[in-house]
Amino acid sequence: MFPILLTERIILREIKFEDIDQIYDCFSNKETMKYYGQDPFTEKEQAKSLINHFHTIYQERKGMRWGIQLKDQEHLIGTIGFNLWSQKYKRAELGFEILPGYWRQGYATEIIPEILKYGFKELKLARIGAIVFLENDASNKIMLNLGFEHEGILRNYMYQNERSYDTNVYSMVNSNLSI
Repeated sequence: MFPILLTERIILREIKFEDIDQIYDCFSNKETMKYYGQDPFTEKEQAKSLINHFHTIYQERKGMRWGIQLKDQEHLIGTIGFNLWSQKYKRAELGFEILPGYWRQGYATEIIPEILKYGFKELKLARIGAIVFLENDASNKIMLNLGFEHEGILRNYMYQNERSYDTNVYSMVNSNLSI
């Protein structure tokens, strides 16, 4: 059963096929995708494939992605979760995107600690990493404010819109696995 996480204002829940319109809206939005590492969607079928992908990586225990839903609304405003989840090596990478109309309202800062807690406590991760475009000032600031350690820069790590981008590498570690 897919875990549901709650914060003061947000429900983090499984992404369903009924969410296809919101997933398409999010992943076709040029501002949302600006620092995502892939070009914006141009067809709704891409959203359906992405939802399938989210289900597959969860079933195979290679990742998990929650839909971000405000408690007082029915629709998703973005997604968040773990990519490249390795049970063997006890690590995963954090990734998220939120529609621009919901930026700068503290949602990422509110939900990321819940995701970290789930990753360290329930998944028994030793390391949670994050890859952030150098130009993505807001996400870089969030990572540092939440206690992620800046490990360095990966040169030409992401390729998007016919161009290579450098990225920052961040991590948070749980060395005792007892939280």
